[in-house]
Amino acid sequence: MNARTDLGPADPTTPSAAPGPAASPPPSGASVCSLPAQAGPATPAPADPQAPPRRRGLRRVAAVAMVAGPGLVAANAGNDAAGIATYASAGSQYAYGTLFFMVLVTVALVMVQEMAVRLGAHTGKGLGALIREQFSLRLTALAVGCLLLANTGLVVSEFAGIGAAFELLGVPKWAVVPPAAVLLWALVLFGSYRWAERIFLVMSLAFFSYPIAMVLGHPHWGEVGRNLAVPHLQPSSGFVLLAVALIGTTVSPYMQFYAAAGVVDRGAKPEDYRLIRADAVLGAVFACAISLTIIIATASAIGGTGPLRSAAEAARALEPVAGPGAELLFAFGLLGASALAGAVVPLSASYAIGEAAGVERSVSRRFRDAPLFLGVFTAQIALGAVVALTPVDVIRLLIGTQVLQGLISPVVLVYLLVLTNRRSLLGAAANGPRYRIAATAVVVGVALMSTVLLVQTVLGWFGLV
Repeated sequence: MNARTDLGPADPTTPSAAPGPAASPPPSGASVCSLPAQAGPATPAPADPQAPPRRRGLRRVAAVAMVAGPGLVAANAGNDAAGIATYASAGSQYAYGTLFFMVLVTVALVMVQEMAVRLGAHTGKGLGALIREQFSLRLTALAVGCLLLANTGLVVSEFAGIGAAFELLGVPKWAVVPPAAVLLWALVLFGSYRWAERIFLVMSLAFFSYPIAMVLGHPHWGEVGRNLAVPHLQPSSGFVLLAVALIGTTVSPYMQFYAAAGVVDRGAKPEDYRLIRADAVLGAVFACAISLTIIIATASAIGGTGPLRSAAEAARALEPVAGPGAELLFAFGLLGASALAGAVVPLSASYAIGEAAGVERSVSRRFRDAPLFLGVFTAQIALGAVVALTPVDVIRLLIGTQVLQGLISPVVLVYLLVLTNRRSLLGAAANGPRYRIAATAVVVGVALMSTVLLVQTVLGWFGLV
C-alpha cells in the first residue's frame, strides 16, 4: 500500500488508482453529455505572472466555473428555508456561541460529500443503485421510502419559504407559489441536466446577499474570531438540541443522493475525479461559510433574544439594526435558497427511487423515456405547492420531517461509509486507513447526534422533555 492510499482516497489519475472492473460506464439513465475532454483530470493551469491582473482574475473565475457542479448545488441546497431558520435561530439564541461547532460540521460535510461524488465518479452509478446492488433490497426500500416521505415534507417548506420571501416584499404567497412551482417543474421536465445545473448555479448567487447582510449588521469581529477558533460548547439541553438541528440541516441525506446522482447524470468519468472532488469540497466549504454569515448576521442584530420561528422573522429582526436594506437582502437570499432546494430536494428522491428500481433516471430524458423518475418529481412539486398554500403549520411539519431525516441519516451515512471502504467496488480509490478512521468518526458522530434528536422529539410528544 503506497503512502497516498494510506492518507486517504487515492488519486485516480495515477496508474495505481485505476478502479479496475468496478469502474463501469454510466447506466442507460445517465446523460450522454460529459465533462469537456480538454478539461480532463488535470487542474487548471496557473495564471501567468506576466499577465495583466484583469486577465489573471478572469482565469481564476473561469477555473472556478469549470469546477462548479453537483457538489456545489447539493451543498447549497442545504441552506434552504429550514436551514436559514435554524442558522438564524442559532444566532438569536446563542449569538456567536455556535460558530466553532459549525467549523466541525463543515469538516463533516466536506468528507461526506466527497465520498458521495467519489462513488458516482468511479462507479458510474448513483447511491440508490449501489445500495440496491450491495445491500438488502428490503433495507433499500425502507431507506428510499423514508427519504421520499421526508423530502416531500421538505418540499412543502421550500415553497412556504418562497411565499414567505415574497410576503416580506408585500406580495401574497398565492400569487407566487403556483408560478414558481410551474417554473421549477418546467426547468427539469423540458431541460437537459447541463441546462438545469447552470440554472441551479445561478440561483446559488442569491447566497451572496447574506455576507452583505452580515457586514451591514456590524458584528463584533473580535468575538467572531474568538468563537471560530475556541471551542464553545454548553452542556444545556437547548444547546445540544440546536447542535443536532445544525447537523441535520447541514448534512442531510438527500444531499448525498443528489451529489452522487448528479455526477452520473453529468456524464463524469473516473478521470474527471479531481475536478469532481474540487467541486464537492469547495461547494461544502462555500455552503457552510454562508451558514456562518447567517449566524453572524442575526447574532450581531438580535443575539441572545431567544429562538426564532422562521427565516422571515430573522429578516424582519435585522431591520432595526441594519436597516431595510438588510431585510431585503435576507428576503432575496431566502427566495434563492428556497427555489434551489425546491428543485434539488424532489430530484434527489426521484434519483433514489429511479436507481433503486433500476429504471431510466435523468433530467436530460423526456417523460415518455423516464416516467417514474419525472412522475415522482412532478408529484412532489405539485403536492408541495398545494400544501404550502394551505394554512399548514410549517414549524410542526419541519419537526416531523426532521424526525424522518434523523431516522434515515445514520442509515444512509453507514451505507456511504461501507461502500467507499470496499476495494472490490472502488479499487485503489477506496478509503485508506486514515481516511477510514476519520470518516468513521464523522459518521458515528452524526449518527449519535441524529439519535439524540430523534429521542428528544419522541419524548417531547409524551411531555417527558
